Amino acid sequence: MSAVPEAPRAASSEEQVLVAEGLAKHYAVRRGFMGHGVVKALNGVSFSLARGRTLAVVGESGCGKSTLARQLTMIESPSSGRLVIEGQAVTGADRAKLAGLRRRVQMVFQNPFASLNPRKTVEATLNEPLVINTPMSAAERAERIAQTMRTVGLRPEHAKRYPHMFSGGQRQRIAIARAMMLDPRIVVADEPVSALDVSIQAQILNLFMDLQDQFKTSYVFISHNLSVVEHIADEVMVMYFGGVAELGDKKTIFANPRHPYTRALMSATPAIFESDRRVRIKLQGELPSPLDPPSGCAFHQRCPYAIERCRIEAPALREVDARQVACHRAEEVGEVNA
Repeated sequence: MSAVPEAPRAASSEEQVLVAEGLAKHYAVRRGFMGHGVVKALNGVSFSLARGRTLAVVGESGCGKSTLARQLTMIESPSSGRLVIEGQAVTGADRAKLAGLRRRVQMVFQNPFASLNPRKTVEATLNEPLVINTPMSAAERAERIAQTMRTVGLRPEHAKRYPHMFSGGQRQRIAIARAMMLDPRIVVADEPVSALDVSIQAQILNLFMDLQDQFKTSYVFISHNLSVVEHIADEVMVMYFGGVAELGDKKTIFANPRHPYTRALMSATPAIFESDRRVRIKLQGELPSPLDPPSGCAFHQRCPYAIERCRIEAPALREVDARQVACHRAEEVGEVNA
């Protein structure tokens, strides 16, 4: 059995609040009437996250971003690998320990219209995690709710209202308030602005950043929008077909991506100024079938740099030019604007 890869070091030397080592999630599925197969939705993902930092996870649909979110929030258990939160291992933890760890990791979902219970007032929604997880009195909970609503830019007197009485941006502020009620160390945000009007997205992103400055919360920010990622991230992890393609400091990766897949993603990002526009790289083909993964590098069928080695040997994640990249030819991948 191969050894679990060590998590790459984060750019910051601060306290590591989250470490993932070789996280994998495999699902057994039926194939036709008689056959069975295994879908490797997540396949050996390693990274670390420092206190008060933001790791953005990017990639096209089906790359494993949401599966990773379910592992980090302990909604699901990994098939293999190791997850450590504030120095405590999640794997093998008993029920009481898991309950304590779950309080430290909260989630903000994509759609504020679906993530809030329409039959509960805002007050009831925000009160619930306090009732379940804290010994606070009713008066203390009411004060905490009012304080948190002010923090996210809502009026405490509106706590008696129902979700349908708020705009989309206000609903997402309520969802963020719910996530912050237990003072989490880590917030996993899964496409938290993609369902909002463009005019509201910047407000919500700025709210995330303000909360991070105030509470030193660490974020795992999942997005397919690289313009959003460039605004909010400290580090970027590009995923493809359940694995890590490239991982490193945001400025390093945006300035000169070393994985051909990252280059293609960057080239598709709109830019207002002509000087910021990149040469458009159009990928041929689609994602491989998870039930029939290709040999070698999962990207080789779509990669303009692929050679025979890529078809045979899967590349390991290695350090190239101040970032981690899984590509045999990373040194040869030139400047994105060349």
